[in-house]
Amino acid sequence: MFGREKKSTSPDSFLGNEQYAPNHYDPDTAHPAAGDYDEDLHVQCPPHTTQRKLVAKIDLRVIPVLSILYLLAFLDRTNIANASIYGLQEELGLRGSQYNTALTIFFVPYIVFEIPSNILLKKLKPHVWLSVCMFAFGFVTICQGLVQNYSGLLATRFFLGVAETGMFPGSFYLIGMWYKRSEAQRRYTFFFSSTSLAGAFGGLLASAIGKMHRMRGYLGWRWIFILEGVLTCVVAFIFYFIIPDFPEEAKWLSEEERTYIQNRLRKDQGRSAAERSIGTRDVINVFKDYKIFIGGFMYFGLIVPAYSYAFFAPGIIQTYGYSRIQTQLHSVPPWAASFAFSMIIAYFSDKLKHRFAFTIAPICLAIVGFGILITVHDNHTLQYGALFLVTMGVYSAMPVIVCWFTMNLGGHHRRSVGTAWQIGFGNIGGIIATYSFLPEDKPDFYRTGYSICIGFICLSAASCIMYAVSVLWQNRMREKAPTDLGLTEFEKTEKGDMSPDYRYLL
Repeated sequence: MFGREKKSTSPDSFLGNEQYAPNHYDPDTAHPAAGDYDEDLHVQCPPHTTQRKLVAKIDLRVIPVLSILYLLAFLDRTNIANASIYGLQEELGLRGSQYNTALTIFFVPYIVFEIPSNILLKKLKPHVWLSVCMFAFGFVTICQGLVQNYSGLLATRFFLGVAETGMFPGSFYLIGMWYKRSEAQRRYTFFFSSTSLAGAFGGLLASAIGKMHRMRGYLGWRWIFILEGVLTCVVAFIFYFIIPDFPEEAKWLSEEERTYIQNRLRKDQGRSAAERSIGTRDVINVFKDYKIFIGGFMYFGLIVPAYSYAFFAPGIIQTYGYSRIQTQLHSVPPWAASFAFSMIIAYFSDKLKHRFAFTIAPICLAIVGFGILITVHDNHTLQYGALFLVTMGVYSAMPVIVCWFTMNLGGHHRRSVGTAWQIGFGNIGGIIATYSFLPEDKPDFYRTGYSICIGFICLSAASCIMYAVSVLWQNRMREKAPTDLGLTEFEKTEKGDMSPDYRYLL
């Protein structure tokens, strides 16, 4: 079999003298009972700690920080939906589809600068780049609360897209460089589910801030932007000192711990090639793999319903007869339910070391939810319940899709570019989402918007099936191929997941 290791009883071979290791993933690897070894990969842990304690230490340092960062990013991105309930469109004199255009303009720079942002993140270090971006989008959010007309709103939404472009792909890229593929899903899902927490938190916060309506002459929508932007800027200053960098640069780990983390990742994913920069040639080589494009469509298909819900849910819920405050409060439970369901999906996905089924099942749940919304218009309780199915389905499938694709990319160079591509291309769906629910469709119960969402969810499902078939086929072809192709370890490292030794996770 490809990737067979040389037998060694020397502890030194596990602690760092073994420069290169086969980069395959075998879900049937035996689980040794000895606590001194990584349970899957037989990499010896430093004597002063255990694998579980060290991973917990990484969890506490990496996941909460990045989750809060993305929670605030998503909150600042989507709080315009809450602001709209408190008179934004009326005060700025927005007519027709101008509100939708303001939503759309955000995605133009957000899509274009995804790949350059990830390259800068590696060059400048995560704690520098992410904290600078965080302060920038917090400042722009404050400015959004001070605009006086439609042009000002467009300008601030554009620069908000510029500032936020590195948050999601950068964080996903960084998380992927800390964890094995078999343990990444729960971390990715907790991080991604900060969007659900942002939706819930945003609704609660908006209902409270709404009581400041006309304080100091400002309507409630302005206070939503100003206060949430100030919060983001303050947190950005703190996060400059605590956002983690890559494992190779982590000063909060001992030398032994850093070596162990690098070795366990090397055995699971192959060498990372963290020591070299990413060039134009690397970007071109990534796009020679057809699976990169399939991964983009997997995410693209779910972005449309995801942003449709994030931007228009308050308005949809308000049509059920609730007041402004009640609308904000009723927007919270579906988000909370999606967070809980996402964590359940992630737990079983990691436990079974499988991704495909855990993308298709939630997608089917979302389709049922949208099907109810299209056909039922006289039962507000059932319609409100359908929103739970939509959020639970869409927002639990998305992190599985991104984790599945990201963690199947080997090496810093392929993962950096591939992750940014998937997120950047996928977010083109955000543009479609902003025009899916137009004011003129309200009398028809937004049937057009719901139909668009179902269509794109089906596109995502089809792409997931194609990706699953592709990785399964490539794994089988590599099993049948000759075992010795004469490739050096350097060449295997450069190929990343395209190396003949690499095995994809289904």
